[in-house]
Amino acid sequence: MSAPHIPQEQYAAVVEKTGGQSGAKAVLYKKIPVQKPGPDEVLVNVKYSGVCHTDLHAMLGDWPIPAKLPLVGGHEGAGIVVARGELVKDVQIGDHAGIKWLNGSCLSCSYCNNMDEPLCGEALLSGYTVDGSFQQYAIAKAAHVARIPRECDLEAVAPVLCAGITVYKGLKESGAKPGQSVAIVGAGGGLGTFAIQYAKAMGLNVIAIDGGAEKKGVCEKLGASTFVDFQSSKDLVAEVRAASSDRLGPHAVLLVAVHEKPFQQATRYVRARGTVVCIGLPANATISAPVFDTVVRMVNIKGSYVGNRADTAEALEFYRRGLIKVPFKTVGLSQLQDVYKLMSEGQIAGRYVVDTSK
Repeated sequence: MSAPHIPQEQYAAVVEKTGGQSGAKAVLYKKIPVQKPGPDEVLVNVKYSGVCHTDLHAMLGDWPIPAKLPLVGGHEGAGIVVARGELVKDVQIGDHAGIKWLNGSCLSCSYCNNMDEPLCGEALLSGYTVDGSFQQYAIAKAAHVARIPRECDLEAVAPVLCAGITVYKGLKESGAKPGQSVAIVGAGGGLGTFAIQYAKAMGLNVIAIDGGAEKKGVCEKLGASTFVDFQSSKDLVAEVRAASSDRLGPHAVLLVAVHEKPFQQATRYVRARGTVVCIGLPANATISAPVFDTVVRMVNIKGSYVGNRADTAEALEFYRRGLIKVPFKTVGLSQLQDVYKLMSEGQIAGRYVVDTSK
């Protein structure tokens, strides 16, 4: 096919200084140059990009790892490949591709060789250490772009590229088996709404934990068998335990919450030999558990980062088969600051997607 026209400039949402509050003009919607891909890179015309809570952290600069400045955030970008470097052979012009959190890695260290590419010491992070998908044209290493099936709608699939892959990886790490139960903490948010559906598709019984009637409705609609409202519960630990079929507690807990308290509660209601998987990253938070209780009940506490390339392909296949349908709302890229404000106030159920053409 003929090479598409690539402009010299594009619109992007740029953070020039971190630490700005969500209501301030911390994100500037303006024109910036379009980059050219390097020998092992592709240039993706990003059509849509999901908005992740990580993007808010990058804007605020409240993580211990510094973000590049100025920064174009975003790491859930779905679009079309419009240019590629001379070394790229397995990605074609016109392919549908996704810009993920893991923008690139060395591909040769012990982690990369064992399919743990996210742990690579030379990992490039979209929208954090390199510019991401809140722009109309974004660069990524060809080896790491997600291969999006042609039949997938780019607008709807965008959030799978981080939220979907991340929770799918976490569920795999939990070791929970079909027929067992998993508690999802923060179930009504962007990650949680994906986690409910992946868990259901994997044959798990879902106990959703979140607050408010709106999130209760979302979780139940997506297939959660039980909803525990932390805002109104008089004994959350007892309620979560009671929600499991044998009242011994869930076999696994997925923590996708954005506050610290749920991380401290999880080991109290997970069953003996159960696994607590930490995924959410509240700023400056810690996790602790009583040593005696953890030992005698053989509780496993672990972290789960983003998925590797194989996890990405598997997570996208669930979506392609129609098993994953998460509610989302689309706004223009120029409205990204408004999305951050809602996010910081905890007012988002589901996921926001930005249209880079607006």
